[in-house]
Amino acid sequence: MAAASGSMRLQRCIVSPAGRHSASLIFLHGSGDSGQGLRTWIKQVLNQDLTFQHIKVIYPTAPPRPYTPLKGGISNVWFDRFKISNDCPEHLESIDVTCQVLTDLINDEVKSGIRKNRILIGGFSMGGCMAMHLAFRNHQDVAGVFALSSFLNTASAVYQALQQSDGLLPELFQCHGTADELVLHAWGEETNSTLTSLGVSTRFHSLPGVHHELSKAELEKLKSWILTKLPE
Repeated sequence: MAAASGSMRLQRCIVSPAGRHSASLIFLHGSGDSGQGLRTWIKQVLNQDLTFQHIKVIYPTAPPRPYTPLKGGISNVWFDRFKISNDCPEHLESIDVTCQVLTDLINDEVKSGIRKNRILIGGFSMGGCMAMHLAFRNHQDVAGVFALSSFLNTASAVYQALQQSDGLLPELFQCHGTADELVLHAWGEETNSTLTSLGVSTRFHSLPGVHHELSKAELEKLKSWILTKLPE
């Protein structure tokens, strides 16, 4: 596993802070997208970059791999899944390889002088799911986690890890459109209530009429939350 991660350095798109760098944000794209693609999408929705005085924003790109929902076609995805559903097993082998690769990214920030409790991890759709695995299973000392239009499978390894955890857990910020036909709002709600029952402090925002997409309202809410977790 270490060998696999050592040979793989993720492509990344970076938005530098306007002032002194004292915190970092890792934002993971959804399936089939790229770091640059996510940055461009956010820019279109907000009419500007997601940018901060003191926070570096990192948009890594998932390495291309065969993806079962595309009948084995190659796609930029963080992990494989058997199907897009909350009631099937997780493809844990591919999730764990990516956790290792993203840990290298976190370690790069720590080596540059950023403390773990000044790093936020999150993402859209599959990226949010990946962020929850990364934080709640491997890096419970980060500043927080966010998941936009995301869900965890009913028997997720995240839940198993949290059942055995007795330390302080990072807070979760979640947003989900009520009109999402790809990742059902109910899956996001179920994920949230299960995590809450396992001791995670959560904030859940339902977005009326929003489909499987980023909305301006949610990005504004996210930006405010980021600044509460990573103040200057």
